[in-house]
Amino acid sequence: MPATFTKSKELFARAQNSIAGGINSGIRKMEQPVPIYFAKGSGPRIWDVDGNETIDYQLGQGALLYGHAPAGLADAIGAQAKLGIHWAAQCQLEIEVAERIQSMIPSVDLVRFNNSATESVMAAFRLARATTGRPKIFRFEGHYHGWGDEGLVGFANPPATWTEDDELPRTHPSKGIIPEVTEHFVLSKWNDAAHLQRTVDKYRGQLAAIIFEPALCNTCCIEPVEGFMARIRELCDRDGIMMIADETITGFRFGASCAQGFYGFKPDLTILGKAIGGGTPFAAIGGTKAAMAKIISGESIHAGTLNANPLCLAASKWCLDEIINRGDTHPAGTIALGQRLMSGLSELARKHDLPMRPQGPGLAFHTVMLKPGAAEGPVMNYRDYVTRHDAPRWAHLRLMLLEEGVRAIERGLWSISTTHTDRDIDDTLARAAVAFARHAAEWKPAV
Repeated sequence: MPATFTKSKELFARAQNSIAGGINSGIRKMEQPVPIYFAKGSGPRIWDVDGNETIDYQLGQGALLYGHAPAGLADAIGAQAKLGIHWAAQCQLEIEVAERIQSMIPSVDLVRFNNSATESVMAAFRLARATTGRPKIFRFEGHYHGWGDEGLVGFANPPATWTEDDELPRTHPSKGIIPEVTEHFVLSKWNDAAHLQRTVDKYRGQLAAIIFEPALCNTCCIEPVEGFMARIRELCDRDGIMMIADETITGFRFGASCAQGFYGFKPDLTILGKAIGGGTPFAAIGGTKAAMAKIISGESIHAGTLNANPLCLAASKWCLDEIINRGDTHPAGTIALGQRLMSGLSELARKHDLPMRPQGPGLAFHTVMLKPGAAEGPVMNYRDYVTRHDAPRWAHLRLMLLEEGVRAIERGLWSISTTHTDRDIDDTLARAAVAFARHAAEWKPAV
């Protein structure tokens, strides 16, 4: 029988009396049929308050690379909690974590710690402007860089704002932002080298930084085309622009040297979040000595009462050691499992005549659901995704999967943890077979 979520519905109704909107992050309200309340997790599986067991590919929005409640991580946090929870001062752990990051990522000479990647992005933008003396940040449509005023400029430009103009709109999805913020950003299309070149040339001398997700995981799962990273690096070197890799999702998931090692490029600054703390509120900004100079001098202020919190540092040390100890087996293992899952889902889609086309490197991937008449082939950028992806149909299939005990992120992203096994893939595909059959029988497009 499909899972039901009676207790979650009751708790969500209760929460709305004390929590604004009933949830503590706006995106969580997207989950259907209700924001789910969880009771416990172990490895790749979670149990909600209704007792439903689910194979998890959402993994805390990608933070749980090591699965749910790993014993070693819990022990590391517990041991530190007995020594001290917060000092607002230094401890040896912060040096040990920094040295690990330094040894793992060739582009990182120095780091500073934060509590969220949104904060690290804010610090990176300030640092880039302080270093270059220039006002504008160059970014790509569909790339997410935190929920702050600056992070969401042009993230999801509505189709109604699209024109044939080479200058892309700088919309913001939130009310209440400082209006002038949008004027300090320049937008381009991902994987479009010609548009990248034209836009950089147009704003030459005004750009402080170019920021991007190395693999666009927040909108579909779109890898960079051959030569695109190299072209960004060339333009940054030509014009003295700082190259910022936002590895909030990709960091350490794509290997010890992150996506920059996986795809072979070297940024000036790197944003790290999610997997660096294994689910604790921990993030970092790292970079070359030259890129971090204005933070060292204090000209670019970087601060925070809870920065380098010892509980988070203890968690991060354990997480980084997990990656280091896996050596060359990571990310090969998660890639293989993910590609096997993608293949199995594709086979189910063919069997039920569903226009679902998984794409991505395997360790993370997106289940694209093509609209009627949409062109085949990989999705290449944000506008391509919006034009071709049938979001309502995917939402229906996603609900069927959830009711059968398989959980992916609402937007269609799947992540593989280091605790998933071949048995979990087999179990997932068996459950997905029921979900796909239900979807094929029940789906009715809107008239």
